[in-house]
Amino acid sequence: MTTSNPTPGDVDPAVREELARLRASIDNIDAAVVHMLAERFKCTQQVGHLKARHQLPPADPARESRQIARLRTLAENAKLDPAFAEKFLGFIIAEVIRHHESIAEDTINGAASTAK
Repeated sequence: MTTSNPTPGDVDPAVREELARLRASIDNIDAAVVHMLAERFKCTQQVGHLKARHQLPPADPARESRQIARLRTLAENAKLDPAFAEKFLGFIIAEVIRHHESIAEDTINGAASTAK
């Protein structure tokens, strides 16, 4: 048995309309996610500068563990795969730590160059 994909003209207009409506919602959600991530990273940049000024380590494994557990619970309550949520947060945490390491390095190098 072979199946062929219908050409756009073969698709019921009501189906095309519903698909367009759903995709518009997805696009709006994607935009909101990007804006929320941008806001989150603005905050984590401030945390990175604060840590660097006070010579605190870029990573905080205890906080990261608490955040992962918290996010897994939120995901379960939202009917989202907790493993996916954990992977997503892990990716974000890795990026935040990378930023914090860079900020710390810049702070050290800036202090070293002003001391010369």
